[in-house]
Amino acid sequence: MAGNLTRDEARERARLLTVDSYTVELDLTRGAERFGSTTVVRFGCAEPGASTFVDLHGGVVHEVTLNGDALDPSSYDAEKGRLPLPSLAAENELKVVADATYSRSGEGLHRFVDPVDQSVYLYTQFETADAHRMYTCFDQPDLKATFELTVRAPEDWQVVTNEPTDREEGGVWHFAPTPRVSTYITALVAGPYHVVRDEYRREDGSVIPLGVFCRASLAEHLDADAIIDVTRQGFAFFEKVFDQRYPFGKYDQLFVPEFNAGAMENAGCVTFLEDYVFRSRVTDAAYERRAETILHEMAHMWFGDLVTMRWWDDLWLNESFATYMSVLCQAEATKWKNAWTTFANVEKAWAYRQDQLPSTHPIAADIPDIRAVEVNFDGITYAKGASVLKQLVAYVGLENFLEGVRRYFQRHAWGNTVLGDLLDALEETSGRGDLAQWSKEWLETAEVNTLRPVYEVDGEGNFTSFVVQQEAKRDYPTLRSHRVAIGLYDRTAEGVVRRRRVELDVRGARTEVPELVGEKRPDLVLVNDDDLTYAKIRLDEHSLRTLVEGIGDIRESLPRALCWSAAWDMTRDAEMATRDYVKLVLSGIRGVTDITVTQTLLRQARTAVQQYADPAWRATGLGLMADALYELAQEAPAGSDFQLAYVQAFTATATSEEHLGYVRELLDGAQVLDGLKVDTELRWALLRRLVATGRAGQAEIDAELRRDPTAAGERHAAACAAAIPTAEAKAAAWDRITGGELPNAVFRATLGGFVEPDQAELLVPYVDRYFAEVGRIWKEWSSDMSQTFAEVAYPFLVIEQSTIDRTDAHIREQDPPAALRRLLSEGRDGVARALRARAKDTAAS
Repeated sequence: MAGNLTRDEARERARLLTVDSYTVELDLTRGAERFGSTTVVRFGCAEPGASTFVDLHGGVVHEVTLNGDALDPSSYDAEKGRLPLPSLAAENELKVVADATYSRSGEGLHRFVDPVDQSVYLYTQFETADAHRMYTCFDQPDLKATFELTVRAPEDWQVVTNEPTDREEGGVWHFAPTPRVSTYITALVAGPYHVVRDEYRREDGSVIPLGVFCRASLAEHLDADAIIDVTRQGFAFFEKVFDQRYPFGKYDQLFVPEFNAGAMENAGCVTFLEDYVFRSRVTDAAYERRAETILHEMAHMWFGDLVTMRWWDDLWLNESFATYMSVLCQAEATKWKNAWTTFANVEKAWAYRQDQLPSTHPIAADIPDIRAVEVNFDGITYAKGASVLKQLVAYVGLENFLEGVRRYFQRHAWGNTVLGDLLDALEETSGRGDLAQWSKEWLETAEVNTLRPVYEVDGEGNFTSFVVQQEAKRDYPTLRSHRVAIGLYDRTAEGVVRRRRVELDVRGARTEVPELVGEKRPDLVLVNDDDLTYAKIRLDEHSLRTLVEGIGDIRESLPRALCWSAAWDMTRDAEMATRDYVKLVLSGIRGVTDITVTQTLLRQARTAVQQYADPAWRATGLGLMADALYELAQEAPAGSDFQLAYVQAFTATATSEEHLGYVRELLDGAQVLDGLKVDTELRWALLRRLVATGRAGQAEIDAELRRDPTAAGERHAAACAAAIPTAEAKAAAWDRITGGELPNAVFRATLGGFVEPDQAELLVPYVDRYFAEVGRIWKEWSSDMSQTFAEVAYPFLVIEQSTIDRTDAHIREQDPPAALRRLLSEGRDGVARALRARAKDTAAS
């Protein structure tokens, strides 16, 4: 948002105004730069005679009429994106005729030209506050209204909004008015999209019309049947557990180009990252992730769209709930029955990482303005919040939780809420009168606790005492109440299996567990078995020895994932040497049966070698990984997901002449691995590794782009060019990155190639250049683009004390805005953490 709306401004505007309706007319036939945008908004004012403002970004205002009186269009403040509205009446009608600007940053109304056939595709992205890039509006979540759109576009296009079309004539589409919704979930998608239509039919015979859309040049890759299957499973599950019918008139899912996020929950018009249309073979981990995203956005139709937070302080209410419910639905209603294992290994790792940064914040965050919330779409808002909801469900019971949610929907449908509204309903249904205290502990404090078992045994190996010890950091001293299970696991002929499970509440620094006194000590004690709470766990020495000797022997996927998570967390905390973690992964990876966990572990091990290992051991570590992954790829069943995952991971770690020679032969077809198809995406991965290690260059990149002259091919080519390991290539890439001319997707790809992990020495000159540019870019660029630059271009691979010192000096001397300061502090923390881990690894040499 150009004017960076503050919470105080939004509160005052919401106190003053009641918005009834918007009538919006858009003309998309005026060329490549601008489009016509005419808005009529009807609204009430609680204090006749008062003044306020309405939002419009990047517009050329031609006409403003308020209650029949013409206002001066020159009063529009283009820098702030605001149009003043003086002397309001009790009931008002505002008309604004303007030209608005197409976006290439993925914000507002984004325009894309397909390089395959030169077709034009449009879509909107309005969260957090970018609806006013397309039409004039009061762009905040608690000023809900109805929206009626009319769109002029080429006759051969598909035009999709939140509601069904009620008529189309001569290239003019008119859409039925929406129910009362917030501006940020209104939407428009237009262009010659390919569409597959179907329906979800309820038991009573009523239907929800379904549509799945993608660009025409991707139609051959669209697996619409699989997408629709997950969609139907989601509707069946959510309508049942919410006891509330889907609240909109149809459900379209549109895979759109150059999207900045994974997806967006526009009411009845959900947009998705186009990468979810798989051009090449992917493992089941990608299908599982896509299904979670589909279900996450569907859950938002109730929690977020039907009932919406009042202000962005409660963003977590939307995102945490949707994350929790999507995983619950996956586990109970789809083929991904081990979804909670994925959650423990992937989502919670994200949460733990985010929660230990210096920018950690409570789940219910303090959001003073829009720029603050835009850096808050993070692991706390999504994954920690969902983890805490999982803990709450364990505390109050699943059925009590769902019944509370049903009451919440019934009471607040089409309205706006705050946290207390949900807690009130949950207290009623659960009988727990202490949820305000629970909220103080879990939602209104930051950082993560650590739980560890402390026990004594007698001469026969039986527990004589058993305590769960809870720890907190000095700066975040809250000791929370946890609902946990403790699992006792024994080595058997069938592997490491659970013998006993005890569930209890942990409170304070020490919680006695008398139920375990007299029990024989197992080979593995697992605190937080079944992953009920949100906490870091530590293993006692006896259990850690079991993990090191045979983590792959743990039979069940969830406890195995929890042990892997503990090992990774200990590595990041410099409690386990990087080389020991890498060797643990390589020794235990064969025992992992979940492809998502496998791929996560291999990524973490590679990150550990590249950033956390003693630099003197890095080449050895990469060699160990590549050797092991080569063997695993040869042994894996032909055509299996594991074969593909091992080949991808091998490619990313190949450094020796022998390994890189094999990569070259796979790309050229001189080597054939039975069952492995070297398709488009794998070819780009193989080529990028050869480019990054100096075994291929621009000529090979150009040749591959000729084979794949698509938007994805252009992004891969940009990334490869930026990864060429020469000072000249880095300088050229830096100029493209900082020039501000690249569209968002190519910009991100170029940045990704620029920060190639094995090229840290080439990035040293860009430490000072980054700090010279970041302030200007933050001020001049759009929110998403400037945030991406601040995060990804930060010199996190120059792991030296001087990088920390340079960051501190910049913050001290330049006093950057709070949101940018946060991103800089996060980058600094990553370098400091890597230095500590390296010191630990060096000591282990």
